[in-house]
Amino acid sequence: MAAAHNALNQENGYTQRWMAETSYSTTKRTQASALRSRFWYRQVREIVLMFALHNIKKVAEKL
Repeated sequence: MAAAHNALNQENGYTQRWMAETSYSTTKRTQASALRSRFWYRQVREIVLMFALHNIKKVAEKL
């Protein structure tokens, strides 16, 4: 049953997008949802730092 479900998901194009969407949703819930930077290169750096902080928190919870 699980193999058929996985095959159906892959056939419809649902492979890893759900993992990315879950990560974005979790980050937005736990961090501030608005970017504070005004320039695009600082916004990119801010987003990368938000995800790095999220990953560090997940690892720290397991310890």
